[in-house]
Amino acid sequence: MPEILAENLSDKEVMGSDGASLGTLYNITMDLKTGTLRNLVVDPATATVEGDFPNDDHGNLLVPVSRVQAVKDTVVVER
Repeated sequence: MPEILAENLSDKEVMGSDGASLGTLYNITMDLKTGTLRNLVVDPATATVEGDFPNDDHGNLLVPVSRVQAVKDTVVVER
């Protein structure tokens, strides 16, 4: 997978593989011990999303990085 700078991911639209908008990428979480990326933190303010992914304490979606299928103009995740 080619390298992508985190600054280029901020505010990208996140879409499901079914074409549904999930929201805007807000942040990414990682395991501090291993450096492994864990979750995309998605602000669903621009979309209505139900049940596919858990929410954090602020209502953001936590999408496992393992579900990312593509990163181009948008981030596409498996639903």
